[in-house]
Amino acid sequence: MPDAPAEDEAIPLSAVQHAVYCLRQAALIHLERLWAENRFTAEGDVFHAVADKGGTRRGRGVRRVLSLPLGSARLGLSGIADLVEFHPLAGGGERPFPVEYKRGKPKLHRADEAQLCAQALCLEEMTGQPVPEGALFYAQTKRRVNVPFDAELRALTEATIADLSAVLRARITPPPTPHRSRCRACSLLDLCRPETVARPVRRWRDQMLDRMLEAP
Repeated sequence: MPDAPAEDEAIPLSAVQHAVYCLRQAALIHLERLWAENRFTAEGDVFHAVADKGGTRRGRGVRRVLSLPLGSARLGLSGIADLVEFHPLAGGGERPFPVEYKRGKPKLHRADEAQLCAQALCLEEMTGQPVPEGALFYAQTKRRVNVPFDAELRALTEATIADLSAVLRARITPPPTPHRSRCRACSLLDLCRPETVARPVRRWRDQMLDRMLEAP
């Protein structure tokens, strides 16, 4: 279960993904310290096990670093990148290329892309090198999806970080904003909206009581 950052602590990189998906979910996890496993989170844990071993490898001139610690003083971020490839530049030096491992397949929302972009912003600050793109590797498709860090994605990422930072400073969890598909896939649904889960149970109970009362 993720720990809630104190006021002077950096925001976890994973919180950016949570906040783009749902700002309330991010607050429940990183402010109220609520967490619940479901099939999706369990699959994600298994998939990340390889990257979590860490280490450095080389191949075709590219240096590949697993579980690389990242941080940004400007944005107040910290976390671990699954994989960062360092590609050699013609004039010397290396260009970082972050790769984030994800379960499932590419999604319609941009939460995964924003998390990756946040890693790029950290790498730019840490290395002084521009990071124009990275990649998301999805377990279901077993393919990389290249992600250009254009102005639109950078703006979304920084705005999300600012919104989440304000929520964590205020220590106030935003109210629910129901979204059918996202809520259905969220492991925190029971904790976020208990009335949604309780309503069918109450309906079933009432129906059983009515049948018992109608029985001769």
